Amino acid sequence: MRQGQGVFQFAASFDSIPLRSIPLKMLTRHTLGNHEQMTHFELLTAEQVNEIHAASLEILENVGLLVRNENARALFARHGCRVDNATNIVKFPRAVVEQYRAAFPPTFTFHGRDPKYDRTIPRDRPVIVTGSSAPDLVDPVTGQVRRAYSDDIARIAHLINALPGYDVFSISTLAEDAPPGYHTIARLYPSVKNCVKPVRCNALNADDAEKILRLGALVAGSETAYRARPFITGHFCPVVSPLTMDVDSTEMLIYFTARQLPNYATIVPNGGMSSPLTLLGTLAQGNAEFLAWATLAQMAHPETPLIYSSLSTLADMRRGNYAPGAIETGMLHIAHAQMARFYNVPSGGYIGLTNSKLNDAQAGYECGMSVVAGLLGGADMFNLGGLLDALTTFDFGKAVTDNEIALMLKRLQRGFEFSRENMSLDLIAEAKPGGTFMDKPQTLDLMKTALFLPDIADRNVRDRWQKQGALDAQARALKRVREILARDNPAVFSPEVDARVRAAFAGLVKGDSVPLNSQQSTVNSQR
Repeated sequence: MRQGQGVFQFAASFDSIPLRSIPLKMLTRHTLGNHEQMTHFELLTAEQVNEIHAASLEILENVGLLVRNENARALFARHGCRVDNATNIVKFPRAVVEQYRAAFPPTFTFHGRDPKYDRTIPRDRPVIVTGSSAPDLVDPVTGQVRRAYSDDIARIAHLINALPGYDVFSISTLAEDAPPGYHTIARLYPSVKNCVKPVRCNALNADDAEKILRLGALVAGSETAYRARPFITGHFCPVVSPLTMDVDSTEMLIYFTARQLPNYATIVPNGGMSSPLTLLGTLAQGNAEFLAWATLAQMAHPETPLIYSSLSTLADMRRGNYAPGAIETGMLHIAHAQMARFYNVPSGGYIGLTNSKLNDAQAGYECGMSVVAGLLGGADMFNLGGLLDALTTFDFGKAVTDNEIALMLKRLQRGFEFSRENMSLDLIAEAKPGGTFMDKPQTLDLMKTALFLPDIADRNVRDRWQKQGALDAQARALKRVREILARDNPAVFSPEVDARVRAAFAGLVKGDSVPLNSQQSTVNSQR
C-alpha cells in the first residue's frame, strides 16, 4: 500500500479536532517514492496528517468549489463529481478524490534546452527556481524602482544562466514594452534566447498558449523535437482562494495537461483574508485546493506529473498586509511538504520571500529562515531568487545573494557524507595532541570542497575588507552582476534559429542581453 492510502476516517467536523500543541520534531529517516532516504523535520504527527487529509475531503465533499470554467465543470461531472449548474458549485465525493490521487506520479521533471540542466524532483532536490512576474525592477545603475522591460528580462536570463545555484528560470518580471498580442512571448523569447536552463512561464489563453508552443518548436527545430524535450514548463494558479476555480488559468491547466506538456499549479491561501487566520485552517483549506486542481489534472489526462506547490501565508492583520516573509510561511511549507509525502508527490513553492524593500538585513533573515525551514521540512523546490517587497520588485543584487543562499542549501542537503575515511582517524593520530592540520595533504586536497566558499559573503579580517573598498553585500553582488553581463552569453542560440523566430513573430522585441551602463538605464527609465 502506498503511504497515506489508508484514510483516517475523520467523521466529525474539522472544528472537533482537539486543540493541542504541535512541536517541531525530528523524523529520523523517510523514503519518498523510490528515491534515497532523506531526513526531515515535521510539525505534524502521522495521525494529524491523516486528520488534515480527512478535513480536506470533508471540505471538498460538503462545501465544494465554485468552478467558473465550463470545461472544468464538464470534466468534473463526467468523472463522478456533483455539479450544481445553477450555482456552478462542484462537490467532490471522497471516493472520487481517492481514486484520482492514487494516480499521482511520484516525480516531476523540468527539461532544459541543454539536457545537462534537466532536473527531476525529488531526486535532485533542492531545485531552485527564480521568483517570477514582478511588475517592477530596481534599476541596477540608478538604484531607482521602475517598470521592467523585455531587455531587462534578457539580462536577468543571462545572469541566471551563469549563476550555478539556480536550476530553473521562472521569468522574473513582466515586460512593459510587450507589443499587443505578445504579452507572454515578449517575456518568453528573451528568456529562452539567453538561458539554456528550464524556463517556466504561464499563458493567458489558447492563443497565447499556441504562441508558446510555436516558439518552442521553432527553437527546437520542429514540433516533434520540442515535444521530446519540452524546455518550457507551464505554471498556473487555477484556484483563487477561498475555494474558487477561475476561467483562464483553469483552462490553461486543462489545455497543457491534455496535450501532455509539463505544467503544474500553485495554491495561494492567505490566512485572515482568503483562508482562516490559523495555521491549521489555512493548511486544511489549501490542501483541499491542491487536491481539487490535482484531481482535475488527472481527469484531463491520467498520471499527469504534478508538484504540490504552495504559497500559503498568514496576513499581518494590523493593516491587512500580505506577509510572505513571515516565519509562518516557512511553517506552512513544512506542513505542506508533509502532506505531499502523504500523497507521494514532490513539493515546494515560493519559499524564501521577503517584505523588505531593500536587499538588506530584513531580506536576509526573512529569506534565510524560511528556506532552511523548507529544506529541513522536506520541500523539494524553492521559488527563491531576486524578489523584494512581497514579490512585486526584482533586484539584480538580490538575485546574486539568493544564488549564494541556494548554494548553501545545496551544501546543507549534501550533509556529512558519512564514511570511516571522512572521520580521518589516522590523520588525528598523526597530528597528535597540540598538533596542526594546516600542513596535511588532506587539508590541501579538501580546502575547496569540504565547505561552501561564498563569493558575496565576506570572511576577510576588517583591515583587508577595508583595503578592498569596504563594500557591503549588495555592492559586492552588483559588482558580480556587472562582471557576468559584460561577458558573452554562451546560451544565445544561433542566428539561424533567431531568424526563424523573428520571421514567425513580426515586431517581436529584440531579446538581447546588453551590458549595463548609465545610458541604457536612462533609456529604460524614460520609456
